Amino acid sequence: MDAGLKRELEEKVRSGVRLTREDGIALYESDDLAWLGGLAHEVRTRKNGDVVHFNINRHLNMTNVCTASCAYCSFQRKPGEKDAYTMRIEEAVRLAKAMEGDNLTELHIVNGLHPTLPWRYYPRSLSALKEALPPSVSLKAFTATEIHHFETISGLDASEILDELIEAGLESLTGGGAEIFDWEVRQHIVDHATHWEDWSRIHRLAHQKGLKTPSTMLYGHIEEPRHRVDHVLRLRELQDETGGFQVFIPLRYQHDFVDVQDGKVRNRLQARTKMASGAEALKTFAVSRLLFDNVPHVKVFWVMHGVQTAQLALQHGADDMDGSVVEYKITHDADNFGTPDKLTREDLLDLIRDAGFRPVERNTRYETLREYDGPDADRRETPQAMRV
Repeated sequence: MDAGLKRELEEKVRSGVRLTREDGIALYESDDLAWLGGLAHEVRTRKNGDVVHFNINRHLNMTNVCTASCAYCSFQRKPGEKDAYTMRIEEAVRLAKAMEGDNLTELHIVNGLHPTLPWRYYPRSLSALKEALPPSVSLKAFTATEIHHFETISGLDASEILDELIEAGLESLTGGGAEIFDWEVRQHIVDHATHWEDWSRIHRLAHQKGLKTPSTMLYGHIEEPRHRVDHVLRLRELQDETGGFQVFIPLRYQHDFVDVQDGKVRNRLQARTKMASGAEALKTFAVSRLLFDNVPHVKVFWVMHGVQTAQLALQHGADDMDGSVVEYKITHDADNFGTPDKLTREDLLDLIRDAGFRPVERNTRYETLREYDGPDADRRETPQAMRV
């Protein structure tokens, strides 16, 4: 990138002028990661100061049986496969109760698209979980793809479905099912009927009903930077309309190293793909923060990026480090490259401070639950956030 274009982009960012599609593509073409990271860090600092948010959450996947066979997915199983499972509601409640300790504030629920489970299973599950767990635990459940599936199996429309789920205790949808919206890529990676039109319709409805939701992007597979830019700009336009997205979460595509245990490699992309490098991940966070100017938060999901890259992402536009997790089957069924199954509250506090930031514990609605001290100023060579 020539010096003149750099100055032009810097001036746009610093004066609050919205970046264009062409600007986003130019940013991805830059090989100056320090410059990109610094510019994104200026934006995240204007929005969130020296804070890094985190929460104490657990993930619950009540079934891995799925009608779809998405090319990247190692989680899905077909009926009758030896490690396919579907929980009874009582079993899901028992497992959730076992996760309740350590002041849990969020239960994150995502499932396969089960071909025979009745629609009523899902609101009944939420009602049972809400009754069993403390009021402080928010239920963040179901992708837009799942809501679209519920329309098919119930005969209800998404508005009615969301009303019933909200009455049962739903406080937020999850951001999954987005992957990459551009059909040029999507047709090769997704094996279900929920694409941009339905994904955006369902999140728009959720926002109209007062729900705040996350948005995501699965990157680092067969897409090109222009597809990432297009993806973010679609979300940005929807955010202009509804204001309902709280956070954007770039999700790093994973290779499948584990499923050879049953003789199957379910990830059909990996023979022709490489996982995104750490530098590419940091560039994606930086460009996303610069383009997505109307979303307050950018989250790094450490399970998909590794702990060290997650810390570096906090210097490249991210201001949220996803929670304590314990088990995240959708990723851990795919990768075996060394991310831990669990980070405790103390682990997260240490990682955030070591990156030079001040930890703030939040709930699902991004309300502050507790503020913590930042890095120890008396410590020799105390880490500091990137100066802006």
